[in-house]
Amino acid sequence: MIHDDLYYMDKAIHLAQHAASIDEVPVGCVIVCHGQIIARAYNKKEHSQQAIDHAEIRAIAQASRRLKSWRLEGCTLYVTLEPCMMCMGAIIQARIEKVVYGASDPKGGCANTVLSITDIHGFNHYPTIVSGVRQNECASLLKSYFKSKRKGKTA
Repeated sequence: MIHDDLYYMDKAIHLAQHAASIDEVPVGCVIVCHGQIIARAYNKKEHSQQAIDHAEIRAIAQASRRLKSWRLEGCTLYVTLEPCMMCMGAIIQARIEKVVYGASDPKGGCANTVLSITDIHGFNHYPTIVSGVRQNECASLLKSYFKSKRKGKTA
C-alpha cells in the first residue's frame, strides 16, 4: 500500500463522514491527477432522489469539468466503498487509470466482489484496482450508519 493511497483515502473518508452527517449513505470519493485533488464528492442520492447521484459519478463529472475533458487518463479515483456496476461503467468510460477503494460491497461491488469488471473481456480500457485501503474505517462508517437507520425505524 502506498502512502499516497492512505492520504487520499483519508480525504474520501472525511467526505463520507459528511455524507453521514446529512443522512446520506456514507460514501466519499476524491479524484487525483498529477498529485492534486481535482474532484471531491459524496453520495447525494437521498437528497436528490436520483439513482445516479453516487459519489463516483459526481466526482467524475466534477473532474471532467475541471480538466475540460471526459477523458480522465492519468487520474486515480479513491472511494470508500467498492464501486457498483454503474460507477465502474463510468470509470471505464472516463478512462480512469486507477481505482482505490476501502470497503468491499457484498451486495453490489463490481470491482472484485459481486463481479470483477476486469474479468469481462472486450472493453477498451481497464483500470488498475486496489482494494482494502482503510477498509476497517470505511466499513465501520457504513455499519454505524445503517445500524442507526435501523434503530430509527424501530423507535
